[in-house]
Amino acid sequence: MSTPSPANTAATATSAAAETVKPSNFLRQIIEHDLEKGTYATRRWAGTPGDAAHHAQGEPDPAKIRTRFPPEPNGYLHVGHAKSICINFGLARDYGGVCHLRFDDTNPEKEDTEYVNSIIDAVKWLGFDWTQIGQAPGSAAPYQASDYFGFMYRAAEYLIEAGHAYVDEQTAEQMRVNRGDFSKPGVDSPFRSRTPAENLRIFREMKDGQHEDGSMVLRAKIDMASPNINMRDPAIYRIRRATHHNTGDTWCIYPMYTYAHPIEDALEQITHSLCTLEFEDQRPFYDWLLERLTEGGLLASPPPRQYEFARLNLTYVITSKRKLAQLVYDHKVSGWDDPRMPTIVGLRRRGYTPAAIQTFAERIGVTKSDSWIDYSTLEGCLREDLELKAHRGMAVLNPVKLVLTNWDDVMGAGHLEPCSLPALPHPPEGVESPVRHFTIGKEVWIEREDFEEVPPKGYKRLFPGNKVRLKGGYVIECTGCTKDANGVITEVLATVVPDTKSGTPGADSVKVKAAITWVGVADGVNAEVRMYDRLFLDAHPDAGGKDFIESLNPNSLKVVTAIVEPSLANAKPDDKFQFERHGYFVADRVDHKTEKPVFNLAVGLKDSWGK
Repeated sequence: MSTPSPANTAATATSAAAETVKPSNFLRQIIEHDLEKGTYATRRWAGTPGDAAHHAQGEPDPAKIRTRFPPEPNGYLHVGHAKSICINFGLARDYGGVCHLRFDDTNPEKEDTEYVNSIIDAVKWLGFDWTQIGQAPGSAAPYQASDYFGFMYRAAEYLIEAGHAYVDEQTAEQMRVNRGDFSKPGVDSPFRSRTPAENLRIFREMKDGQHEDGSMVLRAKIDMASPNINMRDPAIYRIRRATHHNTGDTWCIYPMYTYAHPIEDALEQITHSLCTLEFEDQRPFYDWLLERLTEGGLLASPPPRQYEFARLNLTYVITSKRKLAQLVYDHKVSGWDDPRMPTIVGLRRRGYTPAAIQTFAERIGVTKSDSWIDYSTLEGCLREDLELKAHRGMAVLNPVKLVLTNWDDVMGAGHLEPCSLPALPHPPEGVESPVRHFTIGKEVWIEREDFEEVPPKGYKRLFPGNKVRLKGGYVIECTGCTKDANGVITEVLATVVPDTKSGTPGADSVKVKAAITWVGVADGVNAEVRMYDRLFLDAHPDAGGKDFIESLNPNSLKVVTAIVEPSLANAKPDDKFQFERHGYFVADRVDHKTEKPVFNLAVGLKDSWGK
């Protein structure tokens, strides 16, 4: 394996102990305050989501807090979602709670089981589980908002009967105009004064399919003069004849997200509903709705509370689902899992690890103010994770043949000398590094850049008269090169210095200023290597209304035929390696095969972007 787990129990325990000390942030402070005050100490949990009567039959909630990760299954998750996953699941883990995975599947026209499956896979890959306390890991199915449609409808009827909702038959344009703006209050709908009985009758007709799509909506009756436009009688149900991936054609009316979301939280007994700042203006409606349904006895008390944090803004990345879909459908990338994509499946195929992404989420912290995180921060987290885990290997990405002209005389014609190097130069304490084996013979492959016929100042590698060490092999002295008719170098020539093999007595008797990587012609393996770079040249590719397509990096992918040492031929898909000198690479989890190795550049050995 290229990423073995440390075997030293003591080291693992020390690491685990260090991980228990988490940097504080405003969300942790809120949770700790609520735990200290016993804000949710009286909650009960009936084992499954449900209304007030359902949970009243349950036991005191064994989870100290409940959070949730509620994606809409209308696309693939991206690095911004990864931050939210780490926050919600991480806080639940750290405070003796449970985090629910819930699909907010209230929009049947854009949702698909493909996205459902990809989301489940992404959360599990990142290392999290939504199992309830006392259940076996992996035994719980995710929750689905669509399973609550029956209650949502019942809650809507209650709001109508209590005078808190009405059916509006204005056109969408009329509602938009009458809603007003930040400087002008809204105007009451002519249908706002209908009696509860009349509203209930028409709403039931909507449910029974007696009215056309778009002909009317159910609106909450709040305040058309509110300074918060979101409180000016927001729509909570619309007619939409569409087959739902979970409920089929059971419903022809569907709840709006802003109505459904707080109800979902309450049915699941969520304590801390954590979302990004764009939902801050929706919080008053969130609270208003839960207050109405709690005072009506439909939902258990105390209700959830919503808290907002800054979304992830990462340079050289876009996270708009619509724009990411455009890249896929316009074939600017090879798919949602293209290693240049900021999707979780793309990051995984690029070679990112769950540990690196969790470290990144923790390092950037949780704040209430928007800021930009440089992409190099994410790359740095991956380097840190792979430095002690990734097996080393030599690969030549731009090969030219090196011929050791005196090899037959010194070593014997056709002789192949066995060589070895540690696969992990810095193994965990108490762990012995695996050893990788390869051979050296008369001909080896080296990087074309490792030879200069006329060396520039300070150049320490191969040039006529200079000596270098072939890493893990012998010291050699360059004698020149051969060229083709066009002056292109076809072979580099050198002689081997006897008795200088690495690891043998007297190997260091000849001093050199450089060691170069190489692969033997006899046992080298051809491999396709995909050299990935950032997808965009602009740090903010879609800021200010810019056309993000114009910022695409034309050199974001370069495919080369490389030659790798034989140990890399045994790689399994998703194994990670450090190609010495070049960076960290991963065996492609889709295309890599033993008979046709394919490696992706995950990240360079250092941040060289723009340098």
